[in-house]
Amino acid sequence: MPLLKLDNVSVAFGLKPVLDQADLQIDEQERVGLIGRNGEGKSTLLKVLAGEVLPDSGQVWRQAGVVVATLEQSPELPEAATIYEAVADSLGEVGHLIAQYHDMLLDPNVDLDALGVLQHKFEALDGWSLQQRVESVLSRLSLPAEKHINELSGGWKRRVGLARALVVEPDVLLLDEPTNHLDMETIVWLEKQLESFRGAVVCITHDRVFLQNISKRIIEIDRGQLTSWSCRYEQYLERKAAALESEAKTNAEFDKKLAREEVWIRQGIKARRTRNEGRVRALQSLRRERAERRNLAGPAKIEVEQGERSGKLVIEAEDVCVAYGGVPMVKDFSCRLMRGDRIGLVGPNGVGKSTLIKALLSEIELDSGLVKQGTKLQVAYFDQHRDTLDLEKTVIDLVSEGRDSITINGRDRHIISYLGDFLFAPERARSPAKVLSGGERNRIMLARLFSQPANFIVMDEPTNDLDVETLELLEELLIDYDGTIILVSHDRKFLENVVTSFWFFEGEGKITEYVGELPNWANIIKDRAQGEQRKKVEATTTTPVKPAKQKLRFKVKKELDGLPKKIEVLEGKLSQLQELTATAEFHAGDRKDVQAKMDELTGMDKELQGLYKRWDELEAMAE
Repeated sequence: MPLLKLDNVSVAFGLKPVLDQADLQIDEQERVGLIGRNGEGKSTLLKVLAGEVLPDSGQVWRQAGVVVATLEQSPELPEAATIYEAVADSLGEVGHLIAQYHDMLLDPNVDLDALGVLQHKFEALDGWSLQQRVESVLSRLSLPAEKHINELSGGWKRRVGLARALVVEPDVLLLDEPTNHLDMETIVWLEKQLESFRGAVVCITHDRVFLQNISKRIIEIDRGQLTSWSCRYEQYLERKAAALESEAKTNAEFDKKLAREEVWIRQGIKARRTRNEGRVRALQSLRRERAERRNLAGPAKIEVEQGERSGKLVIEAEDVCVAYGGVPMVKDFSCRLMRGDRIGLVGPNGVGKSTLIKALLSEIELDSGLVKQGTKLQVAYFDQHRDTLDLEKTVIDLVSEGRDSITINGRDRHIISYLGDFLFAPERARSPAKVLSGGERNRIMLARLFSQPANFIVMDEPTNDLDVETLELLEELLIDYDGTIILVSHDRKFLENVVTSFWFFEGEGKITEYVGELPNWANIIKDRAQGEQRKKVEATTTTPVKPAKQKLRFKVKKELDGLPKKIEVLEGKLSQLQELTATAEFHAGDRKDVQAKMDELTGMDKELQGLYKRWDELEAMAE
């Protein structure tokens, strides 16, 4: 049953619309991933769904009584409030009473008469059940109720923002880049929270693993158009490639026809004959259609200025110790970093990853130990906080530093041409950085970083705010890079594709090296929790109890035996429907027919997922 529907919705900022006659339907308990390039209108679409932005034309329909909540990229929270007060605040007037009642209960000198008056107000506004809801959400998200907002890190503030969204029990939860600035442990935790969420979820994210895990439908914004793909992200990539190939062939045939007609019209007198007036009108229609076509923008073209080769030894560290306020960030750490090494630093936020980088680059003083740097080092350092950007300066000034051209690997490039490789149009390149989005500021940092000769690249959270296409291009560049790399990122796919070994920060200054693939982070967290639980169990019991084996009933066994055939038949039908809907010709057909087929595809996919789930349940019982 639909919760939200957009019908022919258009929104424009400037000449070209970011949403152009868009249709969209969000159903109950859906899991939708929203993707598209930076600036394509993803956040605008979320604001239209939330009712924060009114469309220029078209209709937005909401089911009566539907509740929509948004987790923004940077949640606005009352800094002076406690977590309990901030979460209760999202419930409005009754939320203020809940917070007031909570504070009064903690006061040993509370005025009992005032407390009694407050209790009467509570009963009138159903405050008791809402109070229980606040405490339940805080418990589920492991939030310390009495801690103040101004004491929290960015990741914990994001967690409070999620609590504020969940406490209103929304039917639709809108998430705008929820994984930005979160460590891997918190990202895995967020995935688990969304698994148990009963409402529908619409999520913008650049984290490909997160997108694959939480979404069952992909909505793509491309040149103002919304396209629905009833599949997970990896299947979308295959189907999108086929659709783009089909679109390119269709456009090529159209352009050939237009070129032939343009040659004909230039023949002069024959084109003016009465019997050819229809052909002239057809040509004019072709011209209008070609002018209105919004071509797919080319990808960013990132190229790094290679420095001279460094010495074989890049950095040698011996028994390095760094602590802040008595808390060890790096303890007794030793390493030999050789030319061509690719190291990924992983661990929770605030555990000491940036501290270690600064220690190895000799940017901070060590408490003890020794760091020796190799010869001929040319370091390019990407700062996660972008503190080095003067937001009053234009993009050109920030990258060129007064030069008209930049030399990349022996070739001179004009600054406007170079910035064009990073998707900055000439007018955008002359804009001050303060008006740019987070993704655009990130591209400024990359443009400036890669214009410097470097044989040692250090990148601290480079993937935040980047769209998936630019992220994948950066990934390819780093894979082909001949120098040495140290990379801090919480993007699991990005790390696995770029680096060859990992330094895992376990806390209290301890750093462990993993060579090869990154261990499954969810398993690391699970093993750690199970280890703690095992210690508690061992302290209270010595003999484990073996669970009784459950015998399957006849009907259940019969159902299990018949499921593979059911799934096989449904997969065949789904595959045929997916092939049909992956073509450009299909999406160019009648809108109602297209929507009917897409609804059928969505329903079939849901049915298949239900069969998979049931199969897992029955097999678990059998085991």
